[in-house]
Amino acid sequence: MEIGLFIVVALCILAAGAVTYFLLRQDSRRDAELVSPPPKTDLPGKKSAGSPQIPSKPAGDDPASVQDKIDQSVGADVYVEPPPVVKPSFFDRLGKARSAFTGYLGGLVGLGKLSDDDWEELEEALIRADVGVQTSMRLIEDVQRSAKKAGAEDGEAILGLLKERMQAEIAGGDRSLTIKPDTTNVWLFVGVNGVGKTTTIGKLGKRLAAEGHRPLMAAGDTFRAAAAEQLGMWAERAGAEFVRGNEGGDPSSVIFDAVDAAAARDCNVVLADTAGRLQNKSNLMDELSKVRRVAEKGVGVVTETLLVLDATTGQNGMSQAKIFAEAVNVTGVVLTKLDGSAKGGIVFAIESELGIPVKLVGLGEQVDDLVDFEPDEFVNALF
Repeated sequence: MEIGLFIVVALCILAAGAVTYFLLRQDSRRDAELVSPPPKTDLPGKKSAGSPQIPSKPAGDDPASVQDKIDQSVGADVYVEPPPVVKPSFFDRLGKARSAFTGYLGGLVGLGKLSDDDWEELEEALIRADVGVQTSMRLIEDVQRSAKKAGAEDGEAILGLLKERMQAEIAGGDRSLTIKPDTTNVWLFVGVNGVGKTTTIGKLGKRLAAEGHRPLMAAGDTFRAAAAEQLGMWAERAGAEFVRGNEGGDPSSVIFDAVDAAAARDCNVVLADTAGRLQNKSNLMDELSKVRRVAEKGVGVVTETLLVLDATTGQNGMSQAKIFAEAVNVTGVVLTKLDGSAKGGIVFAIESELGIPVKLVGLGEQVDDLVDFEPDEFVNALF
């Protein structure tokens, strides 16, 4: 009796276990179907739509080469060479000067023959354009002789002769910037405050660095507030070396230290800013003469002394030029803000009356707008 009861209980336990096992297997199959649906298979030779086809790694390829292939297949970024810097055009930038100049001469174009009054008006037009009185008179006399010899009488022919004569007036001359090899070249920049000396040095320093030179900028204008900070910012932009002194200190000592630093740092051009005070003529001459002497005491050689003038000042710039030319041996002129001036004739006055070549001109605010002066292009832009 007891044995029979034990057998019945054991059979019940086994049956319950079998039922439980069967139910658990059914639940796990349903969960597997919900989580991992059966994959779709494409027909042979047919690509599925959707995301780009990314190639699998072929045997033997390294990870870098596989990534390159993946980048190409999905359109990786490609480096594009930046467009070249376009040099500013004299014609485009001298619209203000051209408008003023041709406005004076426009009435002569349709004349069949120029009267004495017309010749006087032509001379006055040159003077108003700041060509200078003496230079204007000489140009007109030369054009009158050429017109008589060629038999030219109408206004258009006379203006053509004037253009040729103006081109000849400023043709030639050495407009290059001197850099002697194996030498610490010193370029002194002189001029009154406000004409753009510091900005000119900054732009020229960037240009020299781009040409492969190693410029060093020297903040020799120790009297103008924030002059050194301004030049330091330009040096950082140009990737140039920089030397400054104490505010109100001796400019000559700054230039001397700059020349020594340039030799030690293997810099071949020192761009030296100078004070632009015009407190009186004698003090200015003494100060600039001292700066030049000190610049050449060590290994430095002054190869350029560039006078910076503001083109918008016209004949006032001529008076400044005369003072600085007496103080130091000026080798060339940098004419800033020419694009904003109606007095472009100052170029003729500088070269004719002072015998100093215009080497650089500013045709805008951007760093690449300081360009070499080209006489023919300049005169063509005026006409």
